[in-house]
Amino acid sequence: MSYLFDPDNWEWLTSGNNARFILEGFAINLEIAITAMVFSLLVGLLLALGSLAKAKPLAWVSRTWVDVFRNLPLIFLILYLALAMPESWRNFWEDNAPGFFPEALENGRVFAALLALVLYNSAVLAEIMRAGIQSLDRGQGEAAQALGLSYAQSMRLVILPQGLRRMVPATVSQLITLNKDTTLISIIGIQEVVRNARIVSSGNVFVGGVNAPVLQVFLFIGLLFIIVNLLLSRLSKRLELREQARTGTTVKPVAGIEDQVGIADQRL
Repeated sequence: MSYLFDPDNWEWLTSGNNARFILEGFAINLEIAITAMVFSLLVGLLLALGSLAKAKPLAWVSRTWVDVFRNLPLIFLILYLALAMPESWRNFWEDNAPGFFPEALENGRVFAALLALVLYNSAVLAEIMRAGIQSLDRGQGEAAQALGLSYAQSMRLVILPQGLRRMVPATVSQLITLNKDTTLISIIGIQEVVRNARIVSSGNVFVGGVNAPVLQVFLFIGLLFIIVNLLLSRLSKRLELREQARTGTTVKPVAGIEDQVGIADQRL
């Protein structure tokens, strides 16, 4: 423990540009995570609705997507897409990436990483959303039909608002996992926080002969992830409380995907 808290082992943090270099890499991880979160939520919702669609071909395609990508290791997807993605795709991304994207996201390898994160997390989120929707009482949909609402209207006005509240804990948990998983993209040479940490701990950035021990460097990175993920958790709790105050109702949350699937199966 003395080694862990020895001030000499933390001196690197205030020397030279070490802390700034680490934070710049962490900012790239956050940019990638936020972009992947937005697209994963959108695609996941479409897949969840598709899997519940009455059109059997659409439901089959959606469920196949979920079953395939949810069961593939994320690191496999990242490596495969980085190696197998056609050069024309990378060039197209680099030439046509939205102007509001940070410079770090305009790299072709980042596009491969983003695509892998979206493919995997959209499949997991789709299952969370599907199970959350199906966990509601059948009477909700029947009441909407009795009022003359179409399937689309009942889903948009009755089912989804209630289901989304139940999905919040499990959805935020998956988004936190997504944020942590951005560290895996260092394996394809993207200059992000883990890669920057290796550079710092190898002595390429520190000045004045100050050593940067690997353990302390990665503990600092772990602290950064803890702070961001705790903020995400607090945000989800505030959203739950605000929704309860707005509607005057309390919907029992389902905390994990296994619990949601279990409740959904009981409704069938």
